[in-house]
Amino acid sequence: MCFKGRLDMKEKVLIVGAGPGDPELITLKGKKAIEEADVIVYAGSLVNREILKYNRRNAKIYNSATMDLEEIVEIMVEGVKKGLNVVRLHSGDPSIYGAIKEQIDELRKHGIDVEIIPGVTSLSAAASSLKVELTLPKVSQTVIITRPEGRTPKPKGESIKELSRHGSTMAIFLGVGMIEKVVSDLIEGGYRRDTPVAVVYKASWKDEKIVKGTLEDIVPKVKEANIRRSALIIVGDVLDPKNYDYSK
Repeated sequence: MCFKGRLDMKEKVLIVGAGPGDPELITLKGKKAIEEADVIVYAGSLVNREILKYNRRNAKIYNSATMDLEEIVEIMVEGVKKGLNVVRLHSGDPSIYGAIKEQIDELRKHGIDVEIIPGVTSLSAAASSLKVELTLPKVSQTVIITRPEGRTPKPKGESIKELSRHGSTMAIFLGVGMIEKVVSDLIEGGYRRDTPVAVVYKASWKDEKIVKGTLEDIVPKVKEANIRRSALIIVGDVLDPKNYDYSK
């Protein structure tokens, strides 16, 4: 089938990271995959529909927000078996909270392999909007990417409270809807109440919002901005360093 030269497998699905939202923040390889796609299954409101306009083949487009795993896999399998170019389009980078492992396993049951084209994460986009470096010498050399426990449980030792004891830069996905609990756990875990924090809503989108504060005052600020979803919480002294070393 098409996409020749990338994998030896003749039957495969391309899993593409669409980037954080700005249509120009997709990789060249990801853009080419969309241009050549005959079938695109994209992740609903998480992916900017402007990206779909790159397609040149009048592809059949499906919104996975209204579908379950079985339906998603069925569409992809059907497309591949017909010899069509199939793209599964995820927001940001599919390796972070992309739920791709289950899709890969189900596709392999049908003898279909995947190729993953990475994307720019919302964390990278948020850091760019904030004009910060997440790993400053003498301040923090570690970034923890996590989420609060919700419907998806977390392994023992990975609670926000447990992770907070490291005092490193922390990026919290999927947590703005329970920000009171997140902030409480961060403080109980060891972050100072005056630790800088930023909440970035829809990083790189046209309607992006940024709310800055400390753990002491960020909750009312976020509520005032009416941010309830699609936002990333970044915590750490790298956001407002009082003292740091130049790189060596």
